[in-house]
Amino acid sequence: MGLLKIGGTTDFISEVSFHDISEKSGGNKKTLPPLVIQCIEQLIQYFNGERRFFDLPLNQEGTVFQKQVWNILTSIPFGKTISYLELAIKTGDPRATRAVASANGKNNIAIIVPCHRVIGSDRTLVGYGGGLWRKKWLLEHEMKIAHGVQTLF
Repeated sequence: MGLLKIGGTTDFISEVSFHDISEKSGGNKKTLPPLVIQCIEQLIQYFNGERRFFDLPLNQEGTVFQKQVWNILTSIPFGKTISYLELAIKTGDPRATRAVASANGKNNIAIIVPCHRVIGSDRTLVGYGGGLWRKKWLLEHEMKIAHGVQTLF
């Protein structure tokens, strides 16, 4: 999957993003805030198949609409997917498919705010800032843990 960059403070997590292994690490050598350590532990549990949802205070800058979309994303169950159209309907505007796709793409808290669980209406993998291969891996990981399914796409 590569490296994950985790950003936050003592009060909230504001970023979880993918970085290619080849990128130079700009890691901070200071002591990590307890909340960032808790985030790391929960992500490890997720990757080990021991965690299906995250219990962390989150905060990312965005419009009211973007925050609404991100909040809806956190309600998509582990091992399930929805389409961009279904996501638009959940915002109250079925015509907002492009707007929800844009908000989804601006999510800075990968995995924890599970934008990877949104797929095309035809059930294909589309759009993921971390790369479609990561989206596929995350969805197959969740399907295997939740349903015993080995491959999804």
